[in-house]
Amino acid sequence: MTQALVTILVPNYKTLELTKLCLRLLRKYTDSNQAKVVVIDNDSQDESLCYLRTVSWIELIERKAIAGESPVQSHARALDMALERVTTQYVLSIHTDTLVKHPRWLPFLLSQIEKKPTIAGVGSWKLESKPLWRQLLKLLERQWQSLYYRLIGKTSHGLEGMGKNYYYLRSHCALYRTELLKKLNLHFADGDMVAGKEMHKKLVESNYQMIFLPSDILIKYLEHINHATTVLNPHLSRQKSVDKGRRRIEKSLARMNVAAILQDASLDH
Repeated sequence: MTQALVTILVPNYKTLELTKLCLRLLRKYTDSNQAKVVVIDNDSQDESLCYLRTVSWIELIERKAIAGESPVQSHARALDMALERVTTQYVLSIHTDTLVKHPRWLPFLLSQIEKKPTIAGVGSWKLESKPLWRQLLKLLERQWQSLYYRLIGKTSHGLEGMGKNYYYLRSHCALYRTELLKKLNLHFADGDMVAGKEMHKKLVESNYQMIFLPSDILIKYLEHINHATTVLNPHLSRQKSVDKGRRRIEKSLARMNVAAILQDASLDH
């Protein structure tokens, strides 16, 4: 059997339908000789865990929750628990709301990280497709806000991509060189920071390149239904966000025509 190149890490928490969809799409569009899939259940104690126990082609880790940990910590620690077992050349983190849709999705990511040995990771900040006019408006808004804050001498602000809010490869799609992570003793979890944020910073500080792939290109291969886990678990977010999120998720799934995938249980075996 050919040695896999990539280990794909997928944390799960109480999202049965999305988890089914995510894994079945992985099965449909991923060469099993190239990749192995590890799913880490974050103490769901529900039907999603029961389902995962029936999927024959994944490696399942059943993680127990730690009292007092935040959802952010739980997610990052789940990734680290699986990372300890990774022996492949590359490791890729995705979410259950990351849906692949093209048979060349993984070769595409591999082709990007293999361009130079100094590239430590490739992936996405935000995986969304916006019209050009909206992108331009956002850019103008950011430039105006940045100028205004400099004029008034404000250094503590929440502008995206600046200061402590720097861009990093987010765990909904982030491919890394495993050897580098282990050599530098890096982890997804770092205090209460979002998974991969501090790891990204340390790789850059070690003079490695971290490549953000353009959304309009990456979205040809996969989609990310942003914040689906929190939307589908209302206790994790505000009701207004839940209602808005459900509408967004329904539109995304309708575009992908996922009904056939959800009905194809043969993809579980």
